[in-house]
Amino acid sequence: MTLLTLYRRLVLLALGLTAFVVVFGAYVRLSDAGLGCPDWPGCYGKLSPAHAADQILDAHEADPHGPVSLPKAWKEMIHRYLAAGLGLIIVAIALLAGRLRRDPQVAPLVAWLLVGVVVFQGLLGKWTVTLLLKPAIVTAHLLGGLTTLALLAWLALRAVGVDRLQAAGAGGIAPRLYIAARTALVLLFVQIALGGWTSTNYAALACTDFPTCHGSLWPDADYANAFHVVRELGMTADGELLSNSALTAIHWSHRVGALLIGALLLVLGATLMRRRGTEQLGVALVAALVLQLSLGIANVWLSLPLGLAAAHNAGAALLVALMVAINYRLAATPARTRQRLVALAG
Repeated sequence: MTLLTLYRRLVLLALGLTAFVVVFGAYVRLSDAGLGCPDWPGCYGKLSPAHAADQILDAHEADPHGPVSLPKAWKEMIHRYLAAGLGLIIVAIALLAGRLRRDPQVAPLVAWLLVGVVVFQGLLGKWTVTLLLKPAIVTAHLLGGLTTLALLAWLALRAVGVDRLQAAGAGGIAPRLYIAARTALVLLFVQIALGGWTSTNYAALACTDFPTCHGSLWPDADYANAFHVVRELGMTADGELLSNSALTAIHWSHRVGALLIGALLLVLGATLMRRRGTEQLGVALVAALVLQLSLGIANVWLSLPLGLAAAHNAGAALLVALMVAINYRLAATPARTRQRLVALAG
């Protein structure tokens, strides 16, 4: 096996594992197991819940409805084991990328950037536990996972030799389409941040009807307290309990954001479907968008069943991967295209 083949396989393995870790992490949080082991990196200072069974059982007996139990501890620790394994694979990818730095299918700078993201992601995982599920930390942890996924998707596309389209003209890309795809990717991350904020503040069922919220298209909402970043879970910045109207503001903002970014992605998908070379990506984007919107609506109508809620996170990961693939395909780099982009930006 050549080093390039090993590098390619590790990138694809890491991509698949990252997608699983992101979805499994959402499952752990949604099943109220995020504090199943209240310390980090071990469980009550031990390597596994089996070694800490006595402490876990004592904590569960003291508070049977609390966050600590043996099943929850195993969920949390399995997530940590998977994340640690992923981190080691990513370090190996970066080391191989350094060895293969002259190969056009390898991007050493991106690989080492990914290592930095994963190190910070590990710190966010620690703070998620030690700072008791602060919404800002948990939301940042979700975004870090999806950033890892996006960078690995980019590395995978390059590693397997996916072609980019030619410069503008003769069936190539139009600069406006390139800019629209980049903008859509950025706004998709903003929308995912809103979704993470909704989930981590337990506001997913603040509105239980659809398409209205509390029977209104303009529900009573407290936006002033909804988006304070530095605060405890369930509290305002002043230490008061977060009101239902603040939770409504969080939920409704996510819905409005879904409407706006959904419209943009739909137009982008339809445009790609009409262009030679991007038809399949356009179809995939529209299909993934419809699926994600359907999952979001179903979560409201069915009162957030665990499986559908985790699937909604998987849908977000799929959209991120697709948008990275679209941007990669559209990222033609000849000088003429760069000059036109600069002219448009100016």
